[in-house]
Amino acid sequence: MLNEIVNPLLEWYRENKRELPWRDRNNAYYTWVSEIMLQQTRVEAVKPYFARFISELPDIPALAACPEEKLMKLWEGLGYYNRVRNMQQAAITVTEDYHGKLPESFSALLSLKGIGRYTAGAIASIAFGIPVPAVDGNVLRVISRVKECREDIMKQSVRDQMEKELCAVMPKDHPGDFNQALMELGALICVPNGPAKCESCPLENLCRAKQNGTVQDLPVKASKKERRIEERTVLVIQDGEYTAISKRPSKGLLAGLYELPNVLGHLKPEEALEAVKEMHLEPLHIEMLGPGKHIFSHIEWRMIGYRIRVSSLEEYRGRELIFADRSETEKQYAIPSAFGAYVRYMKEMKEEKK
Repeated sequence: MLNEIVNPLLEWYRENKRELPWRDRNNAYYTWVSEIMLQQTRVEAVKPYFARFISELPDIPALAACPEEKLMKLWEGLGYYNRVRNMQQAAITVTEDYHGKLPESFSALLSLKGIGRYTAGAIASIAFGIPVPAVDGNVLRVISRVKECREDIMKQSVRDQMEKELCAVMPKDHPGDFNQALMELGALICVPNGPAKCESCPLENLCRAKQNGTVQDLPVKASKKERRIEERTVLVIQDGEYTAISKRPSKGLLAGLYELPNVLGHLKPEEALEAVKEMHLEPLHIEMLGPGKHIFSHIEWRMIGYRIRVSSLEEYRGRELIFADRSETEKQYAIPSAFGAYVRYMKEMKEEKK
């Protein structure tokens, strides 16, 4: 039955597709960067990040040669920093082995660091016109509903079967449009949250889930494991001019990024002051800050914070802390959004000084 969805889907897409800065430019690098950025991030949120990234790193050799701290700063706010690290490793390979141009082969794309079947399919079909599917969450949802498939889409066997079926109907002359049409339909019409907009769907008359009233029951998706809850105390340590930050280890969660000092557990005020003293700093005043929360894929941080005024940070003799003002942080140090509830106090400090 999937043969029947091709023409109405393509016609709908050409009339309704969104104008996006990476679309219709015949630029494989733009397709690659946008697809990595769009993983678990909304299109509207990605637009300014994409523009900034491309402005600073306009091609693959520039990405390959970018210093790590600048790269992390350009990615700041998108999360999942290993994705951009993998991109840089792939860019180095492409620069060395393919003269700085992404290879025009699905299998060669798939061999690059950080490029899985979906991303390889998107680049191959959109940028190079290769008739291969690009199956993401939007596509899985659309096809599950069209076919009224009740199998668990989290199973690799189910995803492989959908890929195989889509490959069989892929239009040889417009594979990129077809893949983007499926993605666009899932993003705008056959949506994941809230009721699907079936009355606006070009596949309404072909959709078995619509015919049988099961749209909201699909797709079937096994529940994820519960995230581990971790309590942390964040310390905003300031001397009136600078804020203390530190660099995380080179491996593990948020590897190599900068953070506000923090410790496991919810500390009482006197415990927080003692923690600052153990950093060889002299606390003068403590202020309780509001709670913060950040959700990673496998863990959830539930945070409390303290703003602690200390005597001059210039007297500090340790190696663990870096002292930065707001302008330095904005230009140089990539602080992940996990600390977003507390980073704003760096700006408030500078405004107080004025």
